[in-house]
Amino acid sequence: MSHLWYVSYGSNMHTERLRCYIAGGCPAGATRTYPGCRNTTPPVRSRGTLLTGGIYFATHSPVWNGGRALFDPDLPGTAAARAWLVTPQQFADIAAQEMYREPGEDLDLDEVLRTGRAAMGPGRYETLLYVGDVDGYPQLTFTADHGHRDVDPVPPSAPYLAMLVGGLQEAHGWSPEATADYLASRPGIGTWNAEAILAACIDDRSAP
Repeated sequence: MSHLWYVSYGSNMHTERLRCYIAGGCPAGATRTYPGCRNTTPPVRSRGTLLTGGIYFATHSPVWNGGRALFDPDLPGTAAARAWLVTPQQFADIAAQEMYREPGEDLDLDEVLRTGRAAMGPGRYETLLYVGDVDGYPQLTFTADHGHRDVDPVPPSAPYLAMLVGGLQEAHGWSPEATADYLASRPGIGTWNAEAILAACIDDRSAP
Protein backbone atom coordinates (compact mmCIF):
# COMPACT_ATOMS: atom_id res chain seq x y z
CA MET A 1 0.00 0.00 0.00
CA SER A 2 1.62 3.24 -1.15
CA HIS A 3 -0.82 5.72 0.41
CA LEU A 4 -3.84 5.97 2.69
CA TRP A 5 -6.26 8.68 3.72
CA TYR A 6 -5.52 10.05 7.18
CA VAL A 7 -8.91 11.42 8.29
CA SER A 8 -8.64 14.25 10.80
CA TYR A 9 -11.61 15.72 12.67
CA GLY A 10 -9.65 18.00 15.03
CA SER A 11 -6.89 20.57 14.72
CA ASN A 12 -5.09 18.58 12.03
CA MET A 13 -7.77 19.66 9.59
CA HIS A 14 -5.83 22.93 9.49
CA THR A 15 -3.04 22.98 6.89
CA GLU A 16 -0.51 24.84 9.03
CA ARG A 17 -1.16 22.57 11.99
CA LEU A 18 -0.68 19.41 9.95
CA ARG A 19 2.47 20.85 8.37
CA CYS A 20 4.07 20.90 11.83
CA TYR A 21 3.43 17.17 12.16
CA ILE A 22 4.85 16.50 8.69
CA ALA A 23 7.80 18.89 8.47
CA GLY A 24 8.24 19.81 12.14
CA GLY A 25 7.47 23.01 14.01
CA CYS A 26 5.18 24.63 16.56
CA PRO A 27 1.64 25.54 15.45
CA ALA A 28 0.21 28.94 16.32
CA GLY A 29 -1.33 28.96 19.80
CA ALA A 30 0.29 25.67 20.86
CA THR A 31 2.99 25.05 23.46
CA ARG A 32 4.79 22.11 21.82
CA THR A 33 7.26 21.90 18.94
CA TYR A 34 6.93 18.72 16.90
CA PRO A 35 9.84 16.85 15.29
CA GLY A 36 7.97 16.02 12.09
CA CYS A 37 7.74 12.83 10.05
CA ARG A 38 10.61 10.78 8.70
CA ASN A 39 9.22 11.63 5.27
CA THR A 40 8.53 15.37 5.15
CA THR A 41 6.85 15.33 1.73
CA PRO A 42 3.51 17.23 1.86
CA PRO A 43 0.29 15.20 1.48
CA VAL A 44 -0.56 14.34 -2.12
CA ARG A 45 -3.96 15.99 -1.74
CA SER A 46 -6.80 16.57 0.69
CA ARG A 47 -10.58 16.69 0.65
CA GLY A 48 -13.42 17.47 3.00
CA THR A 49 -15.41 14.50 4.20
CA LEU A 50 -18.02 13.44 6.77
CA LEU A 51 -17.80 10.60 9.26
CA THR A 52 -20.78 8.74 10.67
CA GLY A 53 -20.74 9.66 14.35
CA GLY A 54 -19.65 12.83 16.12
CA ILE A 55 -16.89 14.64 17.94
CA TYR A 56 -16.88 15.63 21.60
CA PHE A 57 -14.45 17.50 23.84
CA ALA A 58 -12.76 15.71 26.72
CA THR A 59 -9.38 15.11 28.43
CA HIS A 60 -6.96 17.97 29.00
CA SER A 61 -4.36 18.86 26.39
CA PRO A 62 -1.23 20.58 27.76
CA VAL A 63 -0.47 21.68 24.20
CA TRP A 64 -3.69 23.71 23.95
CA ASN A 65 -4.57 24.09 27.67
CA GLY A 66 -8.08 22.75 27.19
CA GLY A 67 -10.17 19.84 26.03
CA ARG A 68 -9.35 17.78 22.94
CA ALA A 69 -11.63 16.82 20.08
CA LEU A 70 -12.28 13.08 20.13
CA PHE A 71 -14.40 11.01 17.75
CA ASP A 72 -17.19 8.69 18.87
CA PRO A 73 -18.74 6.65 16.03
CA ASP A 74 -21.77 5.98 18.27
CA LEU A 75 -22.78 9.62 18.52
CA PRO A 76 -25.74 10.52 16.29
CA GLY A 77 -25.23 12.55 13.13
CA THR A 78 -22.01 13.21 11.26
CA ALA A 79 -18.61 14.62 12.11
CA ALA A 80 -17.02 17.07 9.69
CA ALA A 81 -13.49 15.98 8.83
CA ARG A 82 -10.64 16.38 6.36
CA ALA A 83 -8.86 13.51 4.66
CA TRP A 84 -5.16 13.81 3.77
CA LEU A 85 -3.52 11.41 1.32
CA VAL A 86 -0.26 10.40 3.03
CA THR A 87 2.01 7.36 3.18
CA PRO A 88 1.47 4.67 5.84
CA GLN A 89 4.79 5.72 7.38
CA GLN A 90 3.63 9.32 7.66
CA PHE A 91 0.36 8.16 9.23
CA ALA A 92 2.35 6.19 11.82
CA ASP A 93 4.57 9.18 12.57
CA ILE A 94 1.59 11.53 12.94
CA ALA A 95 -0.04 9.07 15.34
CA ALA A 96 3.18 8.83 17.38
CA GLN A 97 3.45 12.61 17.69
CA GLU A 98 -0.18 12.80 18.82
CA MET A 99 0.93 10.67 21.77
CA TYR A 100 4.03 12.87 22.39
CA ARG A 101 6.32 10.09 21.20
CA GLU A 102 9.21 10.36 18.78
CA PRO A 103 8.29 9.23 15.25
CA GLY A 104 10.13 6.27 13.80
CA GLU A 105 8.07 3.10 14.23
CA ASP A 106 5.69 1.79 11.59
CA LEU A 107 2.19 0.59 12.49
CA ASP A 108 0.79 -2.84 11.71
CA LEU A 109 -2.46 -1.95 9.95
CA ASP A 110 -3.61 -5.50 9.18
CA GLU A 111 -6.07 -5.74 12.07
CA VAL A 112 -7.75 -2.37 11.55
CA LEU A 113 -8.13 -2.97 7.82
CA ARG A 114 -9.55 -6.45 8.46
CA THR A 115 -11.90 -5.70 11.37
CA GLY A 116 -12.46 -1.94 11.22
CA ARG A 117 -10.93 -1.25 14.62
CA ALA A 118 -7.62 -1.87 16.37
CA ALA A 119 -6.41 -0.79 19.81
CA MET A 120 -2.73 0.15 19.64
CA GLY A 121 -2.72 1.22 23.29
CA PRO A 122 -4.88 2.88 25.98
CA GLY A 123 -4.03 6.46 25.01
CA ARG A 124 -6.35 9.18 23.82
CA TYR A 125 -5.46 8.68 20.13
CA GLU A 126 -4.38 5.03 20.06
CA THR A 127 -7.55 3.36 18.78
CA LEU A 128 -7.46 3.09 14.99
CA LEU A 129 -10.66 3.09 12.94
CA TYR A 130 -11.09 2.10 9.30
CA VAL A 131 -13.89 4.13 7.70
CA GLY A 132 -14.02 2.83 4.13
CA ASP A 133 -12.13 3.36 0.87
CA VAL A 134 -12.03 6.36 -1.45
CA ASP A 135 -10.32 6.28 -4.86
CA GLY A 136 -8.82 2.91 -4.02
CA TYR A 137 -7.16 4.03 -0.77
CA PRO A 138 -8.30 3.10 2.76
CA GLN A 139 -9.42 5.84 5.13
CA LEU A 140 -8.07 5.65 8.68
CA THR A 141 -8.52 7.82 11.72
CA PHE A 142 -7.67 7.45 15.39
CA THR A 143 -9.46 8.28 18.62
CA ALA A 144 -9.66 7.21 22.26
CA ASP A 145 -10.75 3.76 23.39
CA HIS A 146 -13.73 5.27 25.24
CA GLY A 147 -16.92 7.01 24.18
CA HIS A 148 -18.24 10.42 25.12
CA ARG A 149 -20.31 9.03 28.00
CA ASP A 150 -17.29 7.39 29.65
CA VAL A 151 -15.32 10.54 30.50
CA ASP A 152 -15.97 13.98 31.93
CA PRO A 153 -16.32 16.80 29.41
CA VAL A 154 -13.46 19.29 29.15
CA PRO A 155 -14.18 22.46 27.13
CA PRO A 156 -11.60 23.46 24.51
CA SER A 157 -9.44 26.58 24.68
CA ALA A 158 -9.80 29.59 22.40
CA PRO A 159 -6.58 28.87 20.40
CA TYR A 160 -7.72 25.30 19.80
CA LEU A 161 -11.16 26.43 18.65
CA ALA A 162 -9.53 28.93 16.29
CA MET A 163 -7.51 26.09 14.75
CA LEU A 164 -10.67 23.97 14.36
CA VAL A 165 -12.58 26.84 12.75
CA GLY A 166 -9.78 27.46 10.27
CA GLY A 167 -9.50 23.78 9.39
CA LEU A 168 -13.23 23.36 8.89
CA GLN A 169 -13.37 26.39 6.63
CA GLU A 170 -10.43 25.14 4.57
CA ALA A 171 -11.87 21.65 4.23
CA HIS A 172 -15.56 22.43 3.69
CA GLY A 173 -15.76 26.06 2.63
CA TRP A 174 -18.22 26.83 5.42
CA SER A 175 -18.97 30.37 6.51
CA PRO A 176 -17.60 31.46 9.90
CA GLU A 177 -21.16 31.40 11.30
CA ALA A 178 -21.89 27.86 10.08
CA THR A 179 -18.57 26.67 11.45
CA ALA A 180 -19.20 28.22 14.86
CA ASP A 181 -22.73 26.75 14.98
CA TYR A 182 -21.34 23.29 14.26
CA LEU A 183 -18.73 23.47 17.04
CA ALA A 184 -21.14 25.03 19.55
CA SER A 185 -23.42 21.99 19.24
CA ARG A 186 -20.72 19.41 20.08
CA PRO A 187 -20.82 17.59 23.46
CA GLY A 188 -18.30 18.92 25.94
CA ILE A 189 -18.16 22.42 24.43
CA GLY A 190 -19.08 23.87 27.83
CA THR A 191 -20.13 27.52 27.92
CA TRP A 192 -18.88 28.28 24.42
CA ASN A 193 -21.71 29.42 22.16
CA ALA A 194 -21.46 30.34 18.48
CA GLU A 195 -21.00 34.04 19.18
CA ALA A 196 -18.21 33.44 21.68
CA ILE A 197 -16.45 31.05 19.30
CA LEU A 198 -16.53 33.65 16.52
CA ALA A 199 -15.22 36.34 18.86
CA ALA A 200 -12.39 34.09 20.09
CA CYS A 201 -11.33 33.36 16.52
CA ILE A 202 -11.30 37.04 15.62
CA ASP A 203 -9.22 37.83 18.70
CA ASP A 204 -6.81 34.99 17.90
CA ARG A 205 -6.25 36.17 14.34
CA SER A 206 -5.64 39.76 15.43
CA ALA A 207 -3.09 38.80 18.10
CA PRO A 208 0.57 39.62 17.28
